[in-house]
Amino acid sequence: MGILAGFMVPHPPLIVPEIGKGQERMIQKTIDAYHKVAARIGELRPETIVLLSPHQTMYADYFHISPGSGAEGDFGQFRAGNVRMEVSYDTAFVQELCRKAEQAGLAAGTDGELEKRLDHGTMVPLYFVNQYWNAYRLVRIGLSGLPLSQHMALGRLIQDTVRALGRSAVIIASGDLSHRLKADGPYGYQKEGPAYDTRVMDVMGRAAFGELLSFSEDFCSRAGECGHRSFTMMAGALEAEAGASKERPGKEIAASRLSYEGPFGVGYGVCMYEIKEKAPADGR
Repeated sequence: MGILAGFMVPHPPLIVPEIGKGQERMIQKTIDAYHKVAARIGELRPETIVLLSPHQTMYADYFHISPGSGAEGDFGQFRAGNVRMEVSYDTAFVQELCRKAEQAGLAAGTDGELEKRLDHGTMVPLYFVNQYWNAYRLVRIGLSGLPLSQHMALGRLIQDTVRALGRSAVIIASGDLSHRLKADGPYGYQKEGPAYDTRVMDVMGRAAFGELLSFSEDFCSRAGECGHRSFTMMAGALEAEAGASKERPGKEIAASRLSYEGPFGVGYGVCMYEIKEKAPADGR
């Protein structure tokens, strides 16, 4: 039991064929990588999926964790209302995570829900996952305007909760990269856009998670990134699971960079992280 794996994925609605209507074929590498991620989750068969989304309720000074027994949603805002899904929440997990956050003095909880329905940052990843595995309960967590170090701290509490409850879990960090890669893209071009994508894909491809904290707020803002906080929260959980300290070496994170594309002016990166036992120093 524990955190079995983590996944960095984008959430472009047009990747759903009913929305893309053929345009999705322009990001086929992303689609192929998404199927690898979803198939791996199907093989792991986690009891709980913790999904971190930039598009769920977000506050400047508080992490919102979705309350209640479950939620539903569809892609109606993208003219594909026939594509819908429903999820059940892991209520015991949410309760324990909120308790741990309160004990740690971290501003996180279930208060202040602005929209109960599932957001597209949640539904796009689950669109793929549900094709391979649907016997899970979901924990849906939003981001905040708090420092990156606080996102990493909440990630560590996620790992604590997984362990305390004896769950098998995976973490999905939903987030696009820069939205400013091309002059004809949705937000135009900024030189920081491609610079951010190159840098973050290098960091995430190596699982050099500590380096996520060195990205300045100004650089991230000018790059128009979407998922940096998601990735940082996942990093905190994965590093805690791996026991990434000299005192408790335990396990290690095996990183795989699966794909990167940005044909529409928005960066889409997919990476997979497996938690594995560390090999003995003598190789035996």
